[in-house]
Amino acid sequence: MEPVKPQILLCEDDTNLGMVLKNYLELNDYNVTLERDGKLGLAAFQREKFDLCLLDVMMPNMDGFTLAEEIRDVNPDVPLFFLSAKTMKDDIIQGYKLGADDYITKPFDSEVLLLKIKAILKRNEELHREEANMEYDLGKYHFNPRLRELTVDGKTQTLSPKENELLKMLSEYKNDLLSREIALKKIWGSDTYFNGRSMDVYIAKLRKYLKEDDAIEIVNIHGNGFRLVVTE
Repeated sequence: MEPVKPQILLCEDDTNLGMVLKNYLELNDYNVTLERDGKLGLAAFQREKFDLCLLDVMMPNMDGFTLAEEIRDVNPDVPLFFLSAKTMKDDIIQGYKLGADDYITKPFDSEVLLLKIKAILKRNEELHREEANMEYDLGKYHFNPRLRELTVDGKTQTLSPKENELLKMLSEYKNDLLSREIALKKIWGSDTYFNGRSMDVYIAKLRKYLKEDDAIEIVNIHGNGFRLVVTE
């Protein structure tokens, strides 16, 4: 079976540069979606799953910085590269403040860009592999997200995919605040009222599963989110 090609979102309003870069990356085994303005780029990001985004800063309808903010609201972890002719220090600083992994000034060497893309995707793959294998001890419970299993006193509860993702995020934020907005956007895709009510139902289910240990509590922080409190 052929390996899955990484998906790249390329937003570039210069038609020639956009096509040249798209063709070059596709020759190097990437799937590239090319959009020529920020609004189309955002629509593509909301529609598909991407492993990395290359964003031109100066684009019509929505500039690259604004697009980056919108993308970060949906997925705070996806790698972002800015491509820009703007070399002012303030612009570069703004790019990094928005969570850019790199800020590449035009003109640039395509081969160097390719090496940077390979490096960041390899780093992310290794991080995700570590996360996928991570297990959690929560009081008397043992939680294995990879198998979707929550075990206590020799009894195992198999969690649904959403229960599993929600408990995994709560475990990652153990004794700290998990924002409703972050959880809803990552697990449900958006923080609408109806998704919020759905999440409340799943929180109630997790509370039921965790009732065997009085040292564990999922606390509702009104209007902000939840805390998985584990008293050692």
